[in-house]
Amino acid sequence: MNVLTLITTGAGLLVLGTISLGVYFIYNDCDEKRTKMKKFLRINLSAFIPILGGALVFMAPSIVSAASTSAGGGTTDAGLGYIAAALSTGLACLGAGYAVGVVGSAALGAVSEDPKILGKTLIYVGLAEGVAIYGLVISILILGSL
Repeated sequence: MNVLTLITTGAGLLVLGTISLGVYFIYNDCDEKRTKMKKFLRINLSAFIPILGGALVFMAPSIVSAASTSAGGGTTDAGLGYIAAALSTGLACLGAGYAVGVVGSAALGAVSEDPKILGKTLIYVGLAEGVAIYGLVISILILGSL
């Protein structure tokens, strides 16, 4: 049996087990069994994250090879460049989303107390959004060098 098939099957069973346990707890009104549910979720996460990491390790060579062959017969450096561009944009956007959420909620609270500081809070929200733009610029530079 293929290793990737085992990883996919294990992850699927974990997800189905979590969904079925959640449905069981919702329909049976099991508020007193919260500790068991938390323990099961901890076990699930401690198993699911290594399975996901293993899947990424086993799938990365095929992803890089597929990206390099579809790029016009380039080397694996082109495939790794595409992955780097995707990671720089994706991670920068995740960071910017988190920053805008934190800064935006704090700015809303500050503006509700003192409406005069609206302009200052917009500057901070704009700085948080700039992180995503920096990630996009880096990915454009990476794609331009391929």
